[in-house]
Amino acid sequence: MRHVNGSSAALAALFLACTPACFAADDLATAARELAHKAAAFLGPRAAAAVTYRNRSSLPDSELSRVRREFEAILPPVAGLAPGVSLANHEIRITLSENVSQYLLIAEVRRDDETQTWISAWNRVPAAASPAAVTLDRKLIWEQKEPILDATASDTGLLVLSPAHLTFYQRQGTQWMQAGQVALALPRPWPRDPRGRLRRNGSHVDVFLPGAACQGDVTQTLSVVCQPSAEPWVLESGSRYLLLADFAAERNYFSGRVVLQDGTKRTVPPFYSAAAAQEASGAIWLLALVDGQTEVFSPALTSAADTQTVATPTWGSDIVGVSGCADAPQVLATRPADSTQPDAVQAFSASNRIFQAASAPMPFAGTITAFWPASPGAALAVVHDPVDREYRAYVVTLVCGN
Repeated sequence: MRHVNGSSAALAALFLACTPACFAADDLATAARELAHKAAAFLGPRAAAAVTYRNRSSLPDSELSRVRREFEAILPPVAGLAPGVSLANHEIRITLSENVSQYLLIAEVRRDDETQTWISAWNRVPAAASPAAVTLDRKLIWEQKEPILDATASDTGLLVLSPAHLTFYQRQGTQWMQAGQVALALPRPWPRDPRGRLRRNGSHVDVFLPGAACQGDVTQTLSVVCQPSAEPWVLESGSRYLLLADFAAERNYFSGRVVLQDGTKRTVPPFYSAAAAQEASGAIWLLALVDGQTEVFSPALTSAADTQTVATPTWGSDIVGVSGCADAPQVLATRPADSTQPDAVQAFSASNRIFQAASAPMPFAGTITAFWPASPGAALAVVHDPVDREYRAYVVTLVCGN
């Protein structure tokens, strides 16, 4: 589920190809010093500016701290402003990014109504080639013009959850034919980015919606009753882990109030998605937080002192825990909203709370708008294609290595 803003779109072209404002550097420190000198010259004598730093690369956040140290050695933070200078009119945004062959350090410097952008680039060191532990496979199960919130397919039928309807299809020959439909009426308007969760256990169906819930049965037809509800949503991860989480009905994320499988209640930071992973030392939970970070928690989801940030800025806000391949990936993750590359799903494996890529990225022609567990070893990815304006539901499956 991507959230794109205008600034990210404007920088995308700069990330993909060096413009005349792009300069070669030997390394990160040289790039930071070069951009600091250019920013200082542009702002003028006795310069003062508000500086923000962002890491949108696969490098750890410690490298962004190095950038800050090098930059502030030349353009230090201002304790007292020069006469007539307002920080509101002087701003510097430093972004650490990358493309296929280079790391990029971008400085956007604003002085009053004038803005300059410079990029300093240095070559990436090629990683040693190693066979992927698994590959990813995908299968298209449904497509339609109306948004798809979730879908589930089995031998007995296909259920498709949209903002207006839950629809049941049965296969006749090679085609899916509609066999039932239930209109969905929420007690309040849908949030701007609607989300919904569909769970099927045999013939029983549960539907989780913002401020509402539905239960019913599906066999040869569909019978479901919906009513206002503040009950938590059920979040699965792999084949062994469940989490009950309160959904913020007026938003598109989980509030942070959760219940573990043993009934223990916890409060964690608000998050978009959750995944569990099994390591040699035990299970861990990962939460994709609303601030864009993914954090690792202990199995008991205890206080923030027991958490750490995953050094993977290439992860987006949607993660799914999976199982089924021994000593292989345990988390599928989408790309972040402001990535300069196509939206994609990639598998990762964990060791001592450090995650490494375990498969090549699987790109999609469009934006991933929903990403849910589909089975212990698979995820459901809904992709919106901006060209033909279709929503397509895919099942992304792990294919284990030899």
